[in-house]
Amino acid sequence: MAGEAGSGALRELILVVAVALAGLLLAMVAAFAPWHATPAGNAPAGLVELHSPGDPGPGPATAHVG
Repeated sequence: MAGEAGSGALRELILVVAVALAGLLLAMVAAFAPWHATPAGNAPAGLVELHSPGDPGPGPATAHVG
């Protein structure tokens, strides 16, 4: 009887590890796969700058005339 309980526990542990590895694989695919397609192919990954729409950002402080 103790052997049967150990066998079931081992199967459950293997199932949990397999599901965890599958989830990790999907997360890595989502994180490192190129998402945005361009006419020239997939765009390279780059940094995203976060600022509010009213923030002029770190650019020059000159006003645009025109």
